[in-house]
Amino acid sequence: MAAYHLGFWQYHRHEAKVERNALLDAHYRADPVPVSKVLTPAGFDRGDDWTRVTATGTYVDGPLFVRGRPNDGAVGLEVLWVLRPDDGGPDVLVDRGWVPASARGASVLPTVPPAPSGPVTMVGWVRPSEASRDKAPSPGQIANVSVTDAERAFDDRLLPAYVLLERETLPDGSTPPRPDALLPPDRSLGPHLAYAYQWWASTVLGFVLVGFGVRREERLSDPAKYPPKPKKVRVWDEEDE
Repeated sequence: MAAYHLGFWQYHRHEAKVERNALLDAHYRADPVPVSKVLTPAGFDRGDDWTRVTATGTYVDGPLFVRGRPNDGAVGLEVLWVLRPDDGGPDVLVDRGWVPASARGASVLPTVPPAPSGPVTMVGWVRPSEASRDKAPSPGQIANVSVTDAERAFDDRLLPAYVLLERETLPDGSTPPRPDALLPPDRSLGPHLAYAYQWWASTVLGFVLVGFGVRREERLSDPAKYPPKPKKVRVWDEEDE
């Protein structure tokens, strides 16, 4: 019975990844929409995850580092800034990218390219806030991309999700320097479907083995009904006699 339920657990994990890929197909390369169309102070619809959005404004605070973040096989820090939109909407938390950790230890914050000081138009993807670990942050650092933790660190009221930066454009059309872009989201389905089939196959095999076990017990318990098979005489056994 456990194998039966484990099979469905793996199958549901496979289905979740199929749904994630369908969502990425619909959102990831779509034309960007104003961030206010997707993300409001009232909340964030999880069905809008990875929606491509745009906003024009000015960065007013940062950087804030998120420690222990992987990118392209290395572990470093993601860099957060606060964008204040020109349309008067609430401030937006923007993940501008990734930098390697300092070789001098986790307490030493790396140097990063500064955010533009004037107006900038950014395009990125809306992502849900990660959970807060409810720990006092180290100076200039938080543990997750948590809007709650970022609000405490910046002493600012932010929209309830964040934007993962794709690109920025200055008024003259140029692109400012920025931290390394994060890799695109993983679209692999993983081995979950194969594992589900393996668990279900082991469920059937278990019933087969139980059947063989019951039959063996019946034979042992009633030798009159199930007499032992005569032993075969091999050629070399006859020669020994």
